Amino acid sequence: MAATAPPNKDHKDHKLGVPKLDEPQLQAGGGSAAATAKARTVESLTPTLSKYLKTIHDEADKKYQLATKDGLTKWLSEEQKAPLSDAETLQDGSVSHFANYFTTGLGNVMKPSQPVDSAFPISNYFISSSHNTYLTGNQLASDSSVDAYKNVLLRGCRCVEIDVWDGEPPSSSSSEDEAAGSNVSKPKKEKKDKLSLRKRLELRFGRKGSPPKEDKSKEASSTAKEPTNSDRVTPWVSNSTTRAEPRVLHGFTLTSDMPFRSVCETIRDYAFVSSSLPLIVSLEVHTSPEQQDIMVEIMKQYWSGMLVDLPLDPSEPADNIKLPTLKELENKILVKVKRSVQKPVTSSAKPAALQTPGELSQASTKESAVSDATNSDSSDNPDNPSAPKPKVIESLSKLGVYFGGYSFKGLNTPEANIPTHIFSLSEKALVEVHETNPAALFTHNKHFFMRAYPKGLRLNSSNLNPTVFWRQGVQIVALNWQRWDGGMMLNEAMFAGTPGWVLKPEGYRSTSPGKTLKDALPRHSLDLSIEFFAGQNIPLPPEEDDPKDFKPYVKVEIHVEKPEERQGEPIPGGGKSTKGDAKKKTKSQRTTDPDFGRETLEFKGIGGVTEELTFVRFKVMDDERLGDDLAAWACFRLDRLQPGVRMLHLYNSNGVISKGVLLVRIKKTVSKA
Repeated sequence: MAATAPPNKDHKDHKLGVPKLDEPQLQAGGGSAAATAKARTVESLTPTLSKYLKTIHDEADKKYQLATKDGLTKWLSEEQKAPLSDAETLQDGSVSHFANYFTTGLGNVMKPSQPVDSAFPISNYFISSSHNTYLTGNQLASDSSVDAYKNVLLRGCRCVEIDVWDGEPPSSSSSEDEAAGSNVSKPKKEKKDKLSLRKRLELRFGRKGSPPKEDKSKEASSTAKEPTNSDRVTPWVSNSTTRAEPRVLHGFTLTSDMPFRSVCETIRDYAFVSSSLPLIVSLEVHTSPEQQDIMVEIMKQYWSGMLVDLPLDPSEPADNIKLPTLKELENKILVKVKRSVQKPVTSSAKPAALQTPGELSQASTKESAVSDATNSDSSDNPDNPSAPKPKVIESLSKLGVYFGGYSFKGLNTPEANIPTHIFSLSEKALVEVHETNPAALFTHNKHFFMRAYPKGLRLNSSNLNPTVFWRQGVQIVALNWQRWDGGMMLNEAMFAGTPGWVLKPEGYRSTSPGKTLKDALPRHSLDLSIEFFAGQNIPLPPEEDDPKDFKPYVKVEIHVEKPEERQGEPIPGGGKSTKGDAKKKTKSQRTTDPDFGRETLEFKGIGGVTEELTFVRFKVMDDERLGDDLAAWACFRLDRLQPGVRMLHLYNSNGVISKGVLLVRIKKTVSKA
């Protein structure tokens, strides 16, 4: 594996970046960074922060008499809502011990994550998930790298994606071998060379005139560049016969490729370093049957002892295998792949709510199926005599023991009731299903898996708004981890400090009687007040190197469910925006150690709040004339945003934990709406 990341071709886009290889666990996005000591502790205090901590101490001492045990206990319970065990760090309540309370991590604004309850079937969890994991930049011309897999796995990702295409034989010194190996691909390459870049992109992203997806693998195999010697991972030769091996790349684009074998090796080495909970490998298969055989061989070779290739209970019937609990799958790799054969199913475990759901409109169903076929691992109808044979061979399909992919044709189809099925839909298709049949969608996702992914036309690797899909019960919301935007900040908030699997709220679980999003959970009203004392060591935004020119202000955004979401109505903007639904900002300062003078931002009567699915985002922006630049940020799930005087730790604009902190006081009241 390469020791350093490939050069970044997207250097002008500051939201894109190559994988961080030195201490990737300090890079946010998937949850692991929040658990590091650097995300909780403060090395030293500036005079401004020290001054405010003394002021806060003196005010609390006057009210509670912190030198007494009862006074400390009362301050912790009333003001901080903190465990009484924190009194051990506060000791005699002196100013020095009071400051120590905040610098050692106990005064962190984020509530520590609780151990995950792993006793539920695996469909009852949200999963920290990556889209196009192999890419280091945009969808068109960036590099593919095994370092991208290493990066996301060390950051807490629990679902990675691999797009696999036919490989080409290694270079041979024999001209006869060379000719034999190119007698099929060469004519097609000449044909491909005549296509403009625009036409090639149209083919990839499903515009008018796009050929069936099964034709693309043949074309891609003749045009993508051959792996170099430095890219190859031994053994490249099997049984003393030189052979082509599958490659990983973004088909019909200018992205580079790498061997499938090297990706499997990297996954083997890093799958369970940051988490012991199961890893899902989502395969998008574009390879020929012969290359699929090699895929199976490679996965079994590298993932031996980790790969789930048979049901845990072999006595269960093939079409009614029950989903295991999370606990049963620790340190296991689960493959998500297309099912090769679809058989009519009559499941006795069929939920009552799914027996007679309203039909999707013909237009919506067609649109969803087309979107799925264009961008995901869709299958052909085996009952159609004119359709080609299923793309995925049986031996590969069988590896999808608990994640068998099917084309989405509706929520009342036979495959929609197979316990181990999964539907993958683009954000646009999923929003349409929500607007057409919200009750059936919500009920489906309580029992069965669904995956949402960014639409194909997000060429710059921008991300969807994951909160919209989590609130629909979608377990796997796949994001571009190389893109630093609101989507990844919200993903960090959902999974911060966790092992990458988060138990759904009670009303979203298979054990809950709720049948619609509206009655799944009670909604509340939120009053939130944030008093800003000061900050220190605020990182500068990209391309800003003079602290004297830095004018920071803090923007606070609340991300909450829209009324249209729970009513099943069209979601404003199609749910694409990652901007907050309520937002306010402080006045601008002019230093990396700003004194906010106890300025307070207040949000009153924010309705539709469920604490597990409402998020608060802090963005430190640089006040500029022509567009303000992001300098630092932090994002929290509302139920983990702790009240009281708190240290708020900041990530820089590239998502890496910084030395920057804000000293704030949080007042939070959640009441019945």
